[in-house]
Amino acid sequence: MNMYKSGLNMLRCALRSTPLWKCDSLLRTQTSLCYKSRSFAVSSQLGRKSTRGQTLKQVRYYYQSEEDVLNVKIKRAAASPETNELSDKAERTPFYAHLQNCSCPTDVLDTLKRFPESQQHISSIFSRMWESLKKMTDEQRRCELQLMFEHPVFEEVCERAVTDAWHMRNDDLAYSLLAIVNMGVAQNTRVVQTLLRVTQERLNQFDIRSLSVLASCIREMENSSNIQALREAFRLLLKDRVPEIQNVFVLQSMMRTVGKSSPIPLKKELATKALSLADEFSPPNTQYMFSSLAAMGLNFKPLLDVCSKKIAENVHDFPFSRLLSVLKSCHELHYRNYHLFSSISEYMANTFDMWSNRQVILFLVTFENLLFRPVVLLDAFAERIIQKSDSLTLKDLLSVLKVFSFLNHDLKEKKTQFLASVTMVLESYLPKMSPTDLLKAIHCLGLLEHFPQTPLEKLLQKDTLDQLLEKGKQSVKIQRWLLTLDLCLRLNKPQLLPSLSSIPDLHISVPAPAVTANQEVLSAVRSIVGNDAVQDSVLEHSIYFIDCVITLPHQTEETCGLSAEDSGSPQCAQRIAVVCAPHTSFCFGTTHPRASLVVKLSHLEKLGYKPVMVPVLELNSKTEEEKIKMLQELIFPAQESTATQEIQNNCPKTE
Repeated sequence: MNMYKSGLNMLRCALRSTPLWKCDSLLRTQTSLCYKSRSFAVSSQLGRKSTRGQTLKQVRYYYQSEEDVLNVKIKRAAASPETNELSDKAERTPFYAHLQNCSCPTDVLDTLKRFPESQQHISSIFSRMWESLKKMTDEQRRCELQLMFEHPVFEEVCERAVTDAWHMRNDDLAYSLLAIVNMGVAQNTRVVQTLLRVTQERLNQFDIRSLSVLASCIREMENSSNIQALREAFRLLLKDRVPEIQNVFVLQSMMRTVGKSSPIPLKKELATKALSLADEFSPPNTQYMFSSLAAMGLNFKPLLDVCSKKIAENVHDFPFSRLLSVLKSCHELHYRNYHLFSSISEYMANTFDMWSNRQVILFLVTFENLLFRPVVLLDAFAERIIQKSDSLTLKDLLSVLKVFSFLNHDLKEKKTQFLASVTMVLESYLPKMSPTDLLKAIHCLGLLEHFPQTPLEKLLQKDTLDQLLEKGKQSVKIQRWLLTLDLCLRLNKPQLLPSLSSIPDLHISVPAPAVTANQEVLSAVRSIVGNDAVQDSVLEHSIYFIDCVITLPHQTEETCGLSAEDSGSPQCAQRIAVVCAPHTSFCFGTTHPRASLVVKLSHLEKLGYKPVMVPVLELNSKTEEEKIKMLQELIFPAQESTATQEIQNNCPKTE
């Protein structure tokens, strides 16, 4: 493929619209074009005078403000020159031997005074400076970068890079650009723009290794017209070069660079290539593949399944950060794998003592986002909270309440102790809690049917409610929290302090949920009881949507499966609320209902309905006759099966 015939001319036009590149020939002859720039040496805090370049000799090749000096952000390099290559050169050339011993950028710049630069050295100089910076702490990097930018030789090296860019080898060009960008040199400087321009001219000549380094570089760069043009050219070129890629790391670097805006055929081609190399995946490769696919925004299930199996089988080989990264990528890709999640949660539970509260909570929050309930891990953490509740911060407490309530985790005999412990922590933070955090905490406790007196009293104070109602005008979430809590207090009727005996009428109205009745269920129910007995799409208290309500005559005791003497009992409900529960209403891989569904069914029962839950995922897998039979058993159970319905677990283990 000839890039010049397939889009580079158009890209050149876009580039030449920038004044910096109005004349390419002048650049090749070391033009005296200068741009207003500022040295790191102008820091007023150091009491030095500022200098502004007005000629080629005075021009600075980087631009940073004084604040940037102290807050420069070092980006992690995804690729760098190989150490072995520098070692080989060190054996042949004294310069490289001294360069290899440099421990910081200023050492590198001091070494250059003893050896004349050459165009072959430029890439190694910048790369060695960046390699030395990567080994430092953030504070050390800030200090070393300030010294580096103030060093007079750094300006000379940048000037030499601009001059020699047109004569550099392709790999030297890519490595130089990567190191310069990672060291925090601004993108709008001459040295960066020159290297970018030469890269665009030579892109067709880059081999796979150079393209990989370039991919690591442009992925981290800020979006601009020049960078966007280079990314588009990179994608066009990569389309024909995918078969050449034989290295997994190189392939993953390419995948992360093409990004979410790339054409789907290119994404799938890269993912298919990765699948063909799956046998070569190392443990880090499998983890990195999740984040690479997330960077492309591609849920490629065959590849994800292979990586999930490898991680599940070797979960003990992965550190905390990598396992957490895998789970976050799963959430971003809407991918779920029961075996993977179970393996990670079991590993966490088996090694529970080695994890801090923060680490466990990060995992639990991520699992909750994935709708997965790690039973053993939740039990172990609840026990720790009961023993050491004072170790929870306010942020920890809010996360814990959200996870345990939303996953509807049943602690059985430990529930009372757990609720007492988290309530004690909540009360200790009451003086410093915002009204929103207080509402969030009490809402979660309400889902667990626990209503602590002191926090409730503070929440229902007029000043607190006024603030929440004001915020609720901009936040539907706060409105729903208030409405759910209001219903919990009115329908559950917990014992309250005398001062709380009268619950304020909040007059809350929330938008009706944007859902419609399940037509298949509605049709089947009508075929069972007739059209006249069915009312579809009922909304209770502006929050609880019911797919259909079946109204039964008073004299049909037999229909309920009850004897005549029991016909007046609440079990023989005159109104049956048929609620279709999607798979998101259950914890992934199980039929364990999440808190929102549990509270909905409980409140409908208190409102006079007989709630019937229909698991949609199970229903969809049946024939028409099987659907009708299943609904008949759910709506009109036999007398011996009037207890809670047991739903068969037909949920697939992966999505």
